[in-house]
Amino acid sequence: MTQTTEPGRSARTPRGAALACALALGLASGTAWADIADLEVDELTFGFIKLTDMAPLAVAQEQGFFWDEGLYVTLEPQANWRVLLDGVITGELEGAHMLAGQPLAATIGYGTQAHIVTPFSMDLNGNGITVSNEIWEMMRPHIPSRADGLPEHPISAAALRPVVDAFAAEGRPFNMGMVFPVSTHNYELRYWLAAGGIHPGFYSPTDITGQIRAEALLSVTPPPQMPSTMEAGTIQGYCVGEPWNQQAVFMGIGVPVITDYQIWQNNPEKVFGLRADFVEQNPNTTRAIVRALIRAAMWLDENDNANRMEAVQILSRPEYVGADAAVIANSMTGTFEFERGDRRDIPDFNVFFRYYATYPYTSDAVWYLTQMRRWGQIAEQQSDAWYDEVARSVYRPDIYLEAARSLVDDGLADEADFPWDSDGYREPTAAFIDGVTFDGRHPNDYLRQFAIGLRDDQRVEGTDVVAGN
Repeated sequence: MTQTTEPGRSARTPRGAALACALALGLASGTAWADIADLEVDELTFGFIKLTDMAPLAVAQEQGFFWDEGLYVTLEPQANWRVLLDGVITGELEGAHMLAGQPLAATIGYGTQAHIVTPFSMDLNGNGITVSNEIWEMMRPHIPSRADGLPEHPISAAALRPVVDAFAAEGRPFNMGMVFPVSTHNYELRYWLAAGGIHPGFYSPTDITGQIRAEALLSVTPPPQMPSTMEAGTIQGYCVGEPWNQQAVFMGIGVPVITDYQIWQNNPEKVFGLRADFVEQNPNTTRAIVRALIRAAMWLDENDNANRMEAVQILSRPEYVGADAAVIANSMTGTFEFERGDRRDIPDFNVFFRYYATYPYTSDAVWYLTQMRRWGQIAEQQSDAWYDEVARSVYRPDIYLEAARSLVDDGLADEADFPWDSDGYREPTAAFIDGVTFDGRHPNDYLRQFAIGLRDDQRVEGTDVVAGN
């Protein structure tokens, strides 16, 4: 557990004393006394999972950005994503570092019914897919090499196809791990597999394993347990955020074969989630939270990532990620190591503020909803208008821009750093490993482009895909 304090102080200070201290310091942060005094609630507990992309929370804590906003924040690591979501729903946590799919799934009632919103997107990219040494050795003959003998990237799942077939011929299941059924990792792993011709399986209202008709069997494993679970042979590979791909490299037990940046360039990743009723009842506090998180994201990316090594040291502490600094730095500082010694430049592997990374785009939410539909978590066809309506009920750029405007007015951010005129939709992009174009304004047309996955009025009944009434 990490409690908030004024930077350099060792204990929680009563609110009145904090306000007096802030006034005495001249409110150097630019936050107005009236803003702090108007907070509806100032003692908050936020949850997170021990992953590199929780960095905006740790930085907002350690650099004093929460304090600047008059917020007493306690950061609490959670055992897994379900426990974290339940904590937000029950009010044990006021907010949390969340999988982007979690607020959407909860709002439409998939798994758990609760209206969760996000006014802040925490990062772009940051995940990878790792396979065991055994699987890598079986894949390697099917991967082209560069002139220096190293494998060409990005690596298609087509190289895994012969391995999956060999397992099937021996009657062995091919098992892979992902962190949660509505996680980015689940959808990225499914996307990569399907793009390479491997069916990752369907969900249905009566079978939530996600393994209907699957050639690769995907199941949930908590992120910190991924390397040890693979080492034990329970899974042959996994998709997870950092530092748990690099941990496999350092342990000598596996090889990351692709990053999510190579699957979908600059893809949205985690979000910061809060209950909709909390946001409605505490608008000033919500704005203060978003202000602090925006400042943390700016700090993480400013001056060409000049602060990243300091961020690595923060994250390596046991109360945050708790992995060795060298492991975290392997991806956090602009490189990514695949095979041991095969370190390649991927400067945008972790993005926290560039490219409007923190703006909660409606189209990002739509993409996640299309993946839920593609794999049967949304069982029936929905209209394009439905996707837009759900996305806008969860992703809240209005709150984000209000906080951003106040930072600009306070001289703490630049006008050019925010997409003021956006309608919430990114421009169509084909920056995917399979070259398919995603246009968030036309989600049903997008789904029709895939050879593997549900489209139009298709649904899963038993083990069959059927269409129509």
